[in-house]
Amino acid sequence: MLKGHQSWVFQSKPVLISSSAVGGPFEAQGPLAEDFDILHGDVWIGQDSFEKAEKRLLEDACEVAIRKINMKKEDIQFFLSGDLMNQIISSSFAARTIGVPFLGLFGACSSAMEGLAIASMMVDSQNAEYALAAASSHNLAAEKQFRYPTEYGAQKPPTAQWTVTGAGAGIVAKKEMGHL
Repeated sequence: MLKGHQSWVFQSKPVLISSSAVGGPFEAQGPLAEDFDILHGDVWIGQDSFEKAEKRLLEDACEVAIRKINMKKEDIQFFLSGDLMNQIISSSFAARTIGVPFLGLFGACSSAMEGLAIASMMVDSQNAEYALAAASSHNLAAEKQFRYPTEYGAQKPPTAQWTVTGAGAGIVAKKEMGHL
């Protein structure tokens, strides 16, 4: 239910019943490394492009979130995801692998919270029992596309922002359906 001009109040109080985080080598060296479910040792993640590596990060995050609560992909009604690439290619190709009805989110960095909000609305309105929301980015894919492309030849200062090489996923359900 809409409250005011931009807030929703959920009658069923949807909850996050599972979550996962997957990261790359830079994240493995950071202070939050122990909070990741999977950390990959190289930026290629066994793929032949950074874009394919990002897709793999997203697939891993979704698979871990599903596995943590002993669910199957078939139990989930919707997959909501976005990323930083043009045409949300990482999310779109991951959706093909995951095989759950897909809603692509074009919010770039806001895709994570946008996905959780829409997943909560779907669950609260009884249009889904379980909704999987996810987001991903790959530092080198993002740099190549729009930040500091290699062709530009600029070096980033050590204080410049850094796009994560990682993905996160969460499963939203009604409170009474929770697996907690």
